[in-house]
Amino acid sequence: MITTDLAPGSPCWLDLGAPDVRAAAAFYGAVLGWEYESMGAGEDMDGGMFRRDGKVVAGLGRLTEEGARSAWMIYYSVTDADATTQAVERAGGTVRVAPRDLDDWGRMAQYTDPTGSQFAVWQAGTNSGFELADEPGSLSWTELYTSDAEAAKAFYGGVFDWRFSDMEMPGGAGGTYTLITPAGLPEERMQGGLMELGTEDLAVAGGRSYWHPVFAVADCDAAVAAVTENGGSVQMGPVDAEGVGRLAVCLDPSNADFVVLTPAES
Repeated sequence: MITTDLAPGSPCWLDLGAPDVRAAAAFYGAVLGWEYESMGAGEDMDGGMFRRDGKVVAGLGRLTEEGARSAWMIYYSVTDADATTQAVERAGGTVRVAPRDLDDWGRMAQYTDPTGSQFAVWQAGTNSGFELADEPGSLSWTELYTSDAEAAKAFYGGVFDWRFSDMEMPGGAGGTYTLITPAGLPEERMQGGLMELGTEDLAVAGGRSYWHPVFAVADCDAAVAAVTENGGSVQMGPVDAEGVGRLAVCLDPSNADFVVLTPAES
C-alpha cells in the first residue's frame, strides 16, 4: 500500500500536464471529488493543487512541452536527486529535467527510462509530497506498462533498489505481473506493479512504455459513469480482478490515462 510516510523509493507526488487546466480541474473534481486550488491569480489558471477533504493529493499544470501528450507524472521520494540522476544515467536512462530547486519546497528531476517511460523524483525540503494516499480519491497504486519487463526491472532496481516479485495475472488472464516494493520495506508496503505489453497495447503513448496512477474510489461503477459523463472515455472495464477489486482503465478528455479501483474487501 502507498502511505504518506514517503520512504525513499516510494511514490510521494504526482502531477498532470493538461492543455486546458480549467477543464482538467472540472473533470477530476467530478470524477474523484477533488477541489482545485490555483497557485496563480486571476482567471489565467496555469497550475495549482488538487485537494481531497482538505488534504493535498496531486498537482495540475498547463502542458507546454512541444509535441508532448497529456499525462500524469509520478514522482518517487529520494534523499539525493543528484545522486539519483547519476544512477539513472549509469543504468541507461536519460535526463529530461536536470535536478533543480523549487524554492525551499524541495529538489526535483525528471527522467526517461530505456524503454521510453517518463518518471520523476523529489528530494524533500519543506514539502514532502501528498498528504493523502490509499483512501478514496487518492493515489493507491502505480503501474508501469512496459515493452520489456526484464529491462525495466534491471533499470529501476539499479536506480531505486526496488524489490520485485512475479505472479500470474489475476483471474487466469495469462501472463506475468511483477509487484514492486521499496527497498527495506515489508511486503505490505508494495506500491505498484509492472507488466509487459506489445507495442500495439501501448498506443496511448505512441508505442512507448509508460507509468500511470491508480486512484482508489468508493464505487468504481459510479466513477466510470462520471468519467464518461464528463467527456472522458473507458479503455477497459469495469471488471472484477480476483484479490484486487473492481477496476477500470480510463482516459480523461485530453487522453491522459489513469485507473480507478475499488479495492477488494480484505
